[in-house]
Amino acid sequence: MLASFPTNDLPSPQVTPLSRWVERKIRPISLRQLTFFGRTLTESRLLSSANYVRMELPTRLAHRLRDIQKLPYVVVANPHLSLVYELYYKAFERFRRVPEIKNLDDNDKFCDILRKTLKEHLVVIPKLAMGVLECRDLLPAEAMDQFMNTLLRARISRRVIAEQHLALTETFNSPWHFPGSQDRTDLNADFVGEVFLKCNAKEVIERCGKLVQDSIRQASGSDKIPEISVQGHLDATFPYMLSHLEYIIGELLRNSIQAVSEKYHGSPEKPPPIDVLICEAPQHVIMRISDQGGGVPREILPYLWSFDKGPHSKARMQNLEQVPAMAATMQELTVPRERKSVDKETFREGSLDSLTSRPPNLRLGMGLPMSRVYAEYWAGSLELHSLEGYGVDAFLQISKLGNKNEQVTARASIDAV
Repeated sequence: MLASFPTNDLPSPQVTPLSRWVERKIRPISLRQLTFFGRTLTESRLLSSANYVRMELPTRLAHRLRDIQKLPYVVVANPHLSLVYELYYKAFERFRRVPEIKNLDDNDKFCDILRKTLKEHLVVIPKLAMGVLECRDLLPAEAMDQFMNTLLRARISRRVIAEQHLALTETFNSPWHFPGSQDRTDLNADFVGEVFLKCNAKEVIERCGKLVQDSIRQASGSDKIPEISVQGHLDATFPYMLSHLEYIIGELLRNSIQAVSEKYHGSPEKPPPIDVLICEAPQHVIMRISDQGGGVPREILPYLWSFDKGPHSKARMQNLEQVPAMAATMQELTVPRERKSVDKETFREGSLDSLTSRPPNLRLGMGLPMSRVYAEYWAGSLELHSLEGYGVDAFLQISKLGNKNEQVTARASIDAV
């Protein structure tokens, strides 16, 4: 998968650098490949990983730059989308000029570039969202959503391979990694890079639920927060990117808890619990999150999965202006000191988690569409069924085997926009 990467297969230099990289094919990876590669980590494999990332990042950036170039000029000229384009082009130029990584010193320098770029790109999600909202009358909503989903999925893909390589480098440099060292006893032993081998659905739901309950209790000042009841296959485990799963579960639980809390605010009744059912099948784990929060209002339903928020666009724009940076992790809803108290056996703080924060009640209108992008990235799915006046059932399906490739748009593909 990440064997030595050829460096002499670029097209003729007569065309522009961006065109040369757009002609390259993206090489998707699976969780199983990431796990297998990281489990047998040697210096040679670490350098192969570095060169894979070195070539893959400018390739993926080039395709997304071309997507932006194909938008109408009046859309590209939007200041928010223009800033994203400039960030992407700067990163593309930075990565395409990195020479072949031949030793560990080269890799350390490359890792510094990765960290710097990841931090710079924390502004991308809110800027993209504001650009889409401001341009909502210039393109059909379906075209803007396709554009947004493509860019967000690509952003996730770049972050996955960059953070995985950073984590593998950290692993390689750890004292327990070398032959003759003591057995590994640190709390991240079940991680291969950023891949958590033993994601337990029940534990993730309970941990995310407690964080969401605490944050909403703190934000609302109310103790009438619904309990979370988990049933079904409580031992179901699977390999996954923990930060992805936490984000999805955190957003779904936050929506449900907020809806129930608001419905029963001022009522003498105890709010009904959020019921979560875990179902384990041979190839999938399915989680159903059910609430009695009144369902999705009829006027909101058409915009549920869209980044165009319809009648709520102005309010969402004002909220987004208060969020200059966003990593799209569940931990953004908590303050750093609170993160240290969670269950450390299954929690691993990623390199971006502590860099941004926002109040849990600041609604951006991005939780559900972002969660679906995360779910579909590893070939899963997210569906929601609303019974107006009663509540909502959300169904999250996760591929259990880790053998599905990341679902990335392989080619610049919005010529029809």
